[in-house]
Amino acid sequence: MDQTTVKKILCIEDEPEMIDLIRLILSRKGFEVHGAPGGLEGIKMVHSLHPDLVLLDLMMPDMDGWEVYQQMKADASTRDIPVIVVTAKAQNIDKVLGLHIAKVDDYIAKPFSPQELMDSVEKVISQH
Repeated sequence: MDQTTVKKILCIEDEPEMIDLIRLILSRKGFEVHGAPGGLEGIKMVHSLHPDLVLLDLMMPDMDGWEVYQQMKADASTRDIPVIVVTAKAQNIDKVLGLHIAKVDDYIAKPFSPQELMDSVEKVISQH
């Protein structure tokens, strides 16, 4: 994989260990993983980095994932960046699917296996 085809993934997540884990899993497959430690930082990085994919945690203290998602979708320059929602709460999945405004590309529930993460990322990246 040469530099021009390296896909940039931005992981917006308030747990540094989770960012490290995701970086470990995805960098082995040749992805370039950037981490943002919260929603406010995440939205800034979406604009500066223009990633190929965003992994978005829903539960964050400063600005929750839905707010980040809505800001991305409201902005023409970031609207088309695919988003995989990462949620720790399985009961939120119904809410995720029920929200018609949320055209998320995929979601994964924590705890997830490395394989689940890879499958989701590769599926979404291949569709865009």
